[in-house]
Amino acid sequence: MAEDGHRAVHLTITSTPEMPDFVQVVGDHFARGAGLDEDALHWVSVAVRECIVNAIKHGNQYDVDRRVFVDFEVRPLTDCVELLIRVRDQGEGFDPEEVADPLAPENLLRTSGRGIFLIRSFMDDVRVERASGGGTEVTMIKRGQASGSA
Repeated sequence: MAEDGHRAVHLTITSTPEMPDFVQVVGDHFARGAGLDEDALHWVSVAVRECIVNAIKHGNQYDVDRRVFVDFEVRPLTDCVELLIRVRDQGEGFDPEEVADPLAPENLLRTSGRGIFLIRSFMDDVRVERASGGGTEVTMIKRGQASGSA
């Protein structure tokens, strides 16, 4: 960890079903380091898991030759601490504007299609874009209380 409290790690994982568990443990560690309370930690954990599952399943289509790249970064700011999480797959990419609204009556009983909606609900900022070189990159930010703040 840097003197200013900045911490970062980069993971490169295979596109296999057991990898979300590993990434979730790392994410939980970083969320605690960002000073998130138990509720926020839970929702960040759900968002990270959902994002990794989407990258492996929908992005890379379980292709073990494709990787998912994950960055966790804790950045102390003046009035808060930011947890930045970036997930990038090597799939074909997609346009998030074309994803069906999970709250539309015709989609309420569907068993999939809620991932991006949930991630946006649980995080403070979310950006979904095509990654340079292909695939999809999701950047998520959750803010926590700066140490020493009341």
